[in-house]
Amino acid sequence: MNIKKHLEYPDISLYDMIVKSAELYSKTTAIEYYSRKITYSKLIENIDRYACMLAENGVKPGDCVTIILPNIPQAAELFYAVNKLGAAASMIHPLSADNEITSYIKLTKSKIIISLDQIFDKLSGAKSLGCKIMLASAGDEMPLPLKMIYFSFKHKKIKADGIKKLNKISVKNIRQLSIKKFTGDVPAAILYSGGTTGKPKGIVLTNMNFNALALQSIDACGCLKAADRVLSVMPVFHGFGLGVCVHTVLTFGGTAVMLPQFKAADFHKLVLKYKPNVIAGVPSIYEYMLRSGGFKNKNLSFLKCIISGGDSLSVSTKEKLDKVFAKHGCKAVIREGYGLTECVTGTCLMPEKSKKTGSVGLPYADTFYKIVDIKSGEEVPNGEMGEIILQGPAVMKCYLNDDEETKRTLRLHEDGNIWLHTGDIGYKDDDGYIYFSQRLKRIIISNGYNIYPQVIENVINSHADVAVCAVIGVPDERKGQRVKAFIVAKGNADRNILQMELEELCKKNIAAYAVPKIYEFTESLPRTLVGKIAYTELE
Repeated sequence: MNIKKHLEYPDISLYDMIVKSAELYSKTTAIEYYSRKITYSKLIENIDRYACMLAENGVKPGDCVTIILPNIPQAAELFYAVNKLGAAASMIHPLSADNEITSYIKLTKSKIIISLDQIFDKLSGAKSLGCKIMLASAGDEMPLPLKMIYFSFKHKKIKADGIKKLNKISVKNIRQLSIKKFTGDVPAAILYSGGTTGKPKGIVLTNMNFNALALQSIDACGCLKAADRVLSVMPVFHGFGLGVCVHTVLTFGGTAVMLPQFKAADFHKLVLKYKPNVIAGVPSIYEYMLRSGGFKNKNLSFLKCIISGGDSLSVSTKEKLDKVFAKHGCKAVIREGYGLTECVTGTCLMPEKSKKTGSVGLPYADTFYKIVDIKSGEEVPNGEMGEIILQGPAVMKCYLNDDEETKRTLRLHEDGNIWLHTGDIGYKDDDGYIYFSQRLKRIIISNGYNIYPQVIENVINSHADVAVCAVIGVPDERKGQRVKAFIVAKGNADRNILQMELEELCKKNIAAYAVPKIYEFTESLPRTLVGKIAYTELE
């Protein structure tokens, strides 16, 4: 049985948290951007300059500043500069639609917008609201030779009359800001997720949430050391990217290798180029790695920690890729985790040497899980499916300006504690390991039977000629729903033969009422902006 640890969480700002790292590792590289290296001491200097700039533009404690940037150094520096002032950063995906951006700005009442210059044409709503707009470019922080190439050949020329170009205040103008110290309960970021209703929600995450997540992640990984290189490609507008690949890395004194964009299909090339000690990503990244065959005759011994989260990684993909890693000198295996943006990101991770197949691991320190009956809310016995609920120091403060949805998600129980109802289905075993099945909304009900698509996907993905699959329910007048499987086949596999083999495989391994009735082959599966399978599009 797992013995629960207790960690100490300093009641300080995120900025103060990484200042502590800078005091210990001043000359260590904090951020690497292409071949440019920013040390911890330089990072703090850049943050301080941006904080002065924002203060001179009227940012005060309790304000919200909107940041619409990809993974570039300015995104991290501005996030901490906003934090230093006691304000919150609203982190928005640059590929968001115009009306989405405008609705987020209205929700947060942001008066300052810092955006990627290439999406300037999406900011008409922000201009109409009277916001101050500042623009940054992916090329600004590149090494000089690369910067010249970028602005000469790759940068889309834009006309932004009357709009400021983002600039740090010069060294001579840096002043000591008179900022009152604030506690960990102060909001640090607004991130966006569908919530339990599917309607986009602004998730209010505090300084304590991020600091706790960082210390819990370091504890759960168990192998992270200062100067470890982390390939930080998960987006900064997502809890996985901002909480793990930036704040956790800077908390333990690591190096975040940042890139503004990448293709999942080329991820293996980035691993070989940058030789990180740690990689963290969503399952689609690992699915592409498995299909690439790009590690032939390569040494991967530099990898010591490999994390998968954000969605379910099939057991077969993990097992196949673990063999590939081992074959190329890597002693680490893929460790799956579980979490959601309402608690920044991960709250559960597989121990390094655990052999529990299909589990997403043990809860983080000071985080507690219960599995409850979906209808009654009563805790169910170990091994029985139910809704995953949890409590811990990383759980969000609330949904912004939405008391009804907050009360639906954060519920006070008879034990006197507030529990986060995740809307996810899973179970717990006798050793305390958590098993994630799927989102509550993904349950397929056919002839009164509850069917769990993740179980079917695991069976189909185990076939050697299947790259990835997705299972959904489609309307049926008689049964309510039928099971349909979308399949991406590997290489030149014969679709007719593969379908027959999959039908037989499913009949052997899945209850008769849950066997797919329809198989559809496709070249790819639709993905969300953060790389998860877009089941709603398939439906």
